[in-house]
Amino acid sequence: MNKAPLIKVTAALGFCLALSASAVAETVLRVATWLPPGHAMNAEMWPTWGKWIEEATEGRVKIKLEYGMGHPKSMFDLVEDGVVDASFSYHGYVPGRFKLPQIAEQPGLGVNAEAASVALWRVQQKYFNKAEEFEGLTLAAIFTHGPGYVHTIKPISTLADLKGKKIRIGGGIQSDLGKRLAITPIAAPGSKVYEMLQQGVIDGVFMPMGEQQSLRLYEVAPNVLAVPGGMYLGSFSIFINPDFLADLPKKDRDAIMSVSGEKLSAMAGSAWDNADAKGLTFAKNNGVTVTSNKQLAQEFKQISKGLDDEWVESVKSKGVDADAALKELRKIARNQAK
Repeated sequence: MNKAPLIKVTAALGFCLALSASAVAETVLRVATWLPPGHAMNAEMWPTWGKWIEEATEGRVKIKLEYGMGHPKSMFDLVEDGVVDASFSYHGYVPGRFKLPQIAEQPGLGVNAEAASVALWRVQQKYFNKAEEFEGLTLAAIFTHGPGYVHTIKPISTLADLKGKKIRIGGGIQSDLGKRLAITPIAAPGSKVYEMLQQGVIDGVFMPMGEQQSLRLYEVAPNVLAVPGGMYLGSFSIFINPDFLADLPKKDRDAIMSVSGEKLSAMAGSAWDNADAKGLTFAKNNGVTVTSNKQLAQEFKQISKGLDDEWVESVKSKGVDADAALKELRKIARNQAK
């Protein structure tokens, strides 16, 4: 009897079973994202973290982006309810829930997003975790976008020119700035901004420079009032469903968290810094007028005076040392930026 065919069949069957076992062992981390595919968060941040996770888990866990899951404010609930496994969002979209991360949004920090993000992560761990603002979620990173500016349809030369203008805001510190600037605030997610500008629903928008390219603002808001150093930073978090992590083997759970935290926070901030640098060059190359001068800086300094004190007062009920946290955040951020 010729046993060669039987040996080949047995070997092939064993190979198929091995592949099947491998497929079963692989876990997909489903990530909801609400920004377009070309945005730095989707083009740079998520793929980089995904690579880190694959390497750390030796290929046992991979991420998959899910688009069109709804308003960014719903991301916290989607992850908490287990509809998806992870996501990110802007804290200002959920007024009242995330007051402490606004520490990094205060004007005058004078650093890029990477430095601010490292500082925010460390302060969150040292001062804010006990306040449990992220209850029901596992915090994987906390970071900021780069300096925020005013992008408008029509040219403006001073901050006083904004009075009465309909300006889209994202919440958080932007709401407080809007009151001081006497604008007519229009709350909306970033994904709706292009359409609103195109239709004339708003006159302008508070956003960082990278959105001139990623959200195509250059087509509908070709004028930027760029206060030196920026008007504010925006704070975000990346979060994971705790049950998803609990279902993983400990070695994979630990591996994911080993490439998260400060490392992920810094990388997310850096991705935004890169996008801002590209966005500025792109905007100028496409005829966008960028106005920035010392007079703007002086005007803004007066307008924003005391906002940090207001934030400290607003979080008194949280039971944290807000004054010490603010001093430490500024010290860490500025040391990181050197």
